Amino acid sequence: MDIQFIRDNAELVQRKAEEKGYRNVQVHELLELDAQRRAQLTQVDELRARRNSLVADMKGRKPSDEQITEGKRLKEEIAACETDLKTVEEAFTTQLIGIPNVAFDDVPVGGEEDSAEVKVVGDKPTGAVDHLDFVAKRDWVDFERGAKVAGNKFYFLKGDLALLENAVIQYALDFVTKRGFTYMTVPHMVNGRTATGTGFAPRSSEQSDEYFIEGEDLSLIATAEMSLTGYHADEIIDEKNLPLLYAGLSPCYRKEAGTYGKHTRGLFRVHQFNKLEMYAFTMPEQSKEMHERILVIEEELWQAIGIPYHVINIASGDLGAPAAKKYDIEYWSPVDEKYRELTSCSNCTDFQARNLNIRVRRTDGRVETLHTLNGTVVSMARTLVVLIENFQNGDGTLTVPEALRPYMGGRERI
Repeated sequence: MDIQFIRDNAELVQRKAEEKGYRNVQVHELLELDAQRRAQLTQVDELRARRNSLVADMKGRKPSDEQITEGKRLKEEIAACETDLKTVEEAFTTQLIGIPNVAFDDVPVGGEEDSAEVKVVGDKPTGAVDHLDFVAKRDWVDFERGAKVAGNKFYFLKGDLALLENAVIQYALDFVTKRGFTYMTVPHMVNGRTATGTGFAPRSSEQSDEYFIEGEDLSLIATAEMSLTGYHADEIIDEKNLPLLYAGLSPCYRKEAGTYGKHTRGLFRVHQFNKLEMYAFTMPEQSKEMHERILVIEEELWQAIGIPYHVINIASGDLGAPAAKKYDIEYWSPVDEKYRELTSCSNCTDFQARNLNIRVRRTDGRVETLHTLNGTVVSMARTLVVLIENFQNGDGTLTVPEALRPYMGGRERI
């Protein structure tokens, strides 16, 4: 976060961090370190200025004994102060990166159960067969051989279900590119700076939900958001070129640490899946409007496919560090007779962009940090679960949603 914002809004930042569940954040300690850091910076600058002045006085002539002695003393004092400064700066940085983004005031306060329903679309059918039982009878997924090849929660998609996944991706890709998003493939690994700057900070395979490459400064991406955020790192983008809209397609790799219960079964939570992600770089004053625009695109896609869902405004305790506000679309599960996670979209304001030094040059010449947003278009294999639950037939076939048929060679059932 912007340290000046924290200085000016210490109580707000502390309260918002606590509302997000960050109980270990101590803003007053950060500001104490900030004061120490600034005082030591001033001291180091003053010592360096005195040293430079001394060097200027000695230039072109033999230094006196007093000047030599003073030069040695200043060198030692500067070295000691720089060591102290480095220690304080490291402690300051550690505290600063632990402070989450401030949630907007219209975000509900509380945990997952406190998220607010925004709208409901579609009916609530019941009585479907669990997706895992359905695909097992069709031999569309092979978890046993996936485990043999890579371990538990890896799988092979086969035949018509693999073709259906491809159809969904192609349909979704056409859907978003027609709405102004530039299609991109992305690196499947990112370095530590990019992971940390985006809000994902693996240190080892034991400390993160991401897969960390031991011995290298790389981790496998959990979402194309990670790569897309880093795309413009250390760049200044002219205002006239914003917003920049990208759609990144990639595999996503997640350990899904801490998941439990029925919904670790089958395709709902797996270690590798494909996903198409929307990403936007915007002017600060445009980000709230862009957030609503991304949500509308997500809704239009699921309405076109024919999935019942509701939209929820995610509560503060379930937001995570980067997001100032997040919407989830949850589909109606006719198997469980409740809503289940499908897609999300987040406004991360200047949090990620500041971490990665991504800025905008306004038309008047001012340079400032821009805003970033992300939103899922389709997340496979969860989308396959949704289609199987909502389009299955009693004879064991699956109706292909009308919107997807052109991408399945016109087939109406598989």
